Amino acid sequence: MNTLFLLLTLAADPVAADVVIKNVTIHDGTGKAGYIGDVAIAGDKIVGVGKFAIAGKVKEIDGTGLVVTPGYIDLHTHCDSGDTGVTREGHRLNKCYLTQGVTTVVTGNCGSGPVDVKAFYAKLTKDGVGTNVAHLVPHNAVRSAVMKNENRPPTDGELKKMESLVDAGMKDGAWGMATGLIYTPGTYSKTDELVALARIASKHHGIYASHIRHEDTRLLEAIEEALTIGREAKLPIHVSHIKASGKAAWGKSADAVSLIRKARASGQAVTADQYPYIASSTSLAATLIPTRFRDGDAKDYQARLIDAEKGPQIRKAIEAAIGGRDGGKNIMIARYRPNPKWQGKSLKDIAEAEKKTVVDVVMEIEKAGGSAVVNFGMSEDDVRIYMKEPWVATASDGSSQVPGDSVPHPRSYGTFSRKIGRYSIRDGLIPLEQAIRSSSGLPADILGLKDRGYLKPGQFADVVVFDPKTFLDTATFEKPHQYSTGLSYLFVNGNLVIERGKCKDVLVGKALVHP
Repeated sequence: MNTLFLLLTLAADPVAADVVIKNVTIHDGTGKAGYIGDVAIAGDKIVGVGKFAIAGKVKEIDGTGLVVTPGYIDLHTHCDSGDTGVTREGHRLNKCYLTQGVTTVVTGNCGSGPVDVKAFYAKLTKDGVGTNVAHLVPHNAVRSAVMKNENRPPTDGELKKMESLVDAGMKDGAWGMATGLIYTPGTYSKTDELVALARIASKHHGIYASHIRHEDTRLLEAIEEALTIGREAKLPIHVSHIKASGKAAWGKSADAVSLIRKARASGQAVTADQYPYIASSTSLAATLIPTRFRDGDAKDYQARLIDAEKGPQIRKAIEAAIGGRDGGKNIMIARYRPNPKWQGKSLKDIAEAEKKTVVDVVMEIEKAGGSAVVNFGMSEDDVRIYMKEPWVATASDGSSQVPGDSVPHPRSYGTFSRKIGRYSIRDGLIPLEQAIRSSSGLPADILGLKDRGYLKPGQFADVVVFDPKTFLDTATFEKPHQYSTGLSYLFVNGNLVIERGKCKDVLVGKALVHP
């Protein structure tokens, strides 16, 4: 900061504030290097950043040795889902995200979540929520509402009904549309259907976020489909949790980066997000069982599992899929209520202990209703290649977890603290200013949030203060229910939610409605 700027800021009118964070290292979300200064908050807004005079008495926080940043925005969560959604009693605080510094979560991802955006937002407002929530129209849920789980193209009438649902969701404040093209029924949709629906989101200035159709050796083909949708529907596209999954695909990350760089250089708006782990997490069925066996309702699926013709075909498909995953060693059961003792164990270990084949174990689980799994399918090199790109945001793909006996992916507790504290501060893989931007200003820009994501006057006061010596993830794959450390203070909409490392039980988040 030069002398003239300092004199000009000090000569300005004193700032009236409720709270001032003093002598703190400021990383404002733009990606520029940090500098020492103050941050002032009045009500729910930021009113001063840098050096300025203060009017009257205010609450002062000594930021010496600490770092202040904008609140983190998680572009890809499942905080609207079932047992681990923020509308569920006991989960509304969203503490696993707050303790990472996340002040806004985006829902509707992978095409799943509430179709009625207005009702979802109204429930959040009525019951309260700890973090801000922004919703995307979930394509799979829209398709299911119109066509159920059928493996066919829509009729003209069905497509019009889906367009109407997307249009209603966008009018009610959704920020775009999200697809999950490995999940049913979204996987049964063709590109032209997705283009037609994305055009509705485009009309309302929304984005198209996609769990693309393939993340394995067909990764580039799937990215090309997303690029096509963006060009034809004329809207920004966003590749969710970008990865190269399975050993056969390792190294494809460099080709994917090159493809996206080329599209961006041509003027296309395309970005991605990533969680900093070598394992993914989804259902066992989505991991091992081809979608051709998963259409129809739950009864249809269960019937196929025991059918004299289809059953052996499914077993053969599982055996082939397991072959590429070290015989089941790389797939760990995260949540399985019929036999909780299997949680935290690999399919291979379970099979050996039960004196069964891995295929037998998978069939048993599926016949009992399925399970969530953690799949160790990525390489550290690929994770690091994606992380270095300035257009890759940080996002967890997690949900509103609370401590329990399940063994979920640790990303719900540690994504942002891991990216910033481990990969940036400790490993030095990327500069701290880039790690902060990938978690704040960049996701705000991607989503189209104009009043969050940066430390500047007029922005909503979603503010993180952490100790760079101790800000770190502690959640592991073996013990995932562990909160991050090192977060000193956290403000959500100007409210002090974490003070001196202690999280308060207050619900001060908001449903964020797209203007």
